[in-house]
Amino acid sequence: MKKLAMILAAVMAALSFTACSGSASDSDTEYVKNKGTLIVGMTDFAPMDYRDGNEWVGFDADMAKAFAADLGVEVEFIEITWGNKHMELDNKSIDIVWNGMTLTDDVKELMATSEPYCKNAQVVVTKADVAGNYKSVDDIKSLSFAVEDGSAGAEALDEIDVTYTAVDTQAKALMEVASGSVDACVIDLLMAGAMIGEGTSYDNLNMTEVSLSDEVYGVGFRKDSDLVDTFNTFWAKAYSDGTVMTTAEKYGIAKNMIAK
Repeated sequence: MKKLAMILAAVMAALSFTACSGSASDSDTEYVKNKGTLIVGMTDFAPMDYRDGNEWVGFDADMAKAFAADLGVEVEFIEITWGNKHMELDNKSIDIVWNGMTLTDDVKELMATSEPYCKNAQVVVTKADVAGNYKSVDDIKSLSFAVEDGSAGAEALDEIDVTYTAVDTQAKALMEVASGSVDACVIDLLMAGAMIGEGTSYDNLNMTEVSLSDEVYGVGFRKDSDLVDTFNTFWAKAYSDGTVMTTAEKYGIAKNMIAK
């Protein structure tokens, strides 16, 4: 009997340890801290995330580095297929999605999201010499489009029943217009401000007067993740101490930031 009691006691202790360990692993914040790395899912999207040599920079990239430092971990950036972002989160290939992500109804259904931090819009881009011809939604319906798969731009075109060619990134959508493969693309206003027009690599492209939607950006997390609250606390502190606005001014988007 004594031996049986000892065995039962050992089993109960093991079960108790397992339960406690499982409880700890339910915290995404602790999960990230324990592995020592915050993995950020993103795409090449100036001025939010883009390469400067071998380094990822941009407003979102710089703030992700600050968030990782606040957690006491390293940061790692992984380029993802945008349409698969929620799956990348769920299988823990990444810990957060931080890439000028529009808080659409679909996004908020598939993942937990931070408080909004930046204002944006979906704009129509064409060759500069014809951009002035398009002033309304009806004007653009006959155009051929390229748009990033799974993006807010794609949703905006779906809503007005316009067909398009889906591409991997907004940068590729711009390339399609510049090459003449399509007539137009729909991209984020902030990207258009950084990537097209005089003094840019796409000086032959410009925005039309057509804006398809006004929207806000947020950061994405796994459903029910406590990392959301950890992030929102960090963001409030970073806004209060001037880090957010200083970084926004560096990348020319200060006027788009949402005050805390």
